[in-house]
Amino acid sequence: MKVIVSNEIEQVCPGFVGACVEADVVNTPYSEGLWQEIKALGEQFKVELTTETLKQMPGIAATRRVYKACGKDPSRYRPASEALIRRMLQGKELYQIDTLVDLINLASIRFGYSIGGFDAAKFVGDTLTLGVGRAGEPYEGIGRGMINIEGLPVYRDEIGGVGTPTSDNERTKITLQTTRMAVLINGYDGDEARVRQNAEFILNLVAKYCQAQNGRYFVYR
Repeated sequence: MKVIVSNEIEQVCPGFVGACVEADVVNTPYSEGLWQEIKALGEQFKVELTTETLKQMPGIAATRRVYKACGKDPSRYRPASEALIRRMLQGKELYQIDTLVDLINLASIRFGYSIGGFDAAKFVGDTLTLGVGRAGEPYEGIGRGMINIEGLPVYRDEIGGVGTPTSDNERTKITLQTTRMAVLINGYDGDEARVRQNAEFILNLVAKYCQAQNGRYFVYR
């Protein structure tokens, strides 16, 4: 898998750095140990953050700036990491999907980056390009139906969009049948060291909870 960052993104975020994490995995419906980690982090955040101060987390603040630079209102189309942490701070339970999706959500809230999780076998072609959504571009968000991605950063494979920081696409979503994952970390704050820490955190989680093999990651910019 190759990932290309377009000039459109370089213009609004010249310091962007991303990471692609790949591994062979065994997904399961639920992991009690993983949810203990998620709930512990939620309790920690309730002490440390509010729904306003969470916007100052570097990864979230940088993503919100890019949304605005691309012409999108980040309060209407919240980055996924912000939406997840906000839900925790409001005392609401996170949605429980499956072990692989749940651990990607944990990695997102732990570091504040919006992270895309995909079934790698569902990509068309061997290259993803990070660009900006166009007016009228068709995009089916997971559990959201057709959404307007104009002005949102978007990863595209050969036939169209697969992921935005707000919602991934139904076409390439992870299921219980997923055996090869691809996870994209969006470091709009340009902090390569933290992006790498996030990637390593994901590799540790999938080894612990999804019997991961052949795990690796690479950084792109």
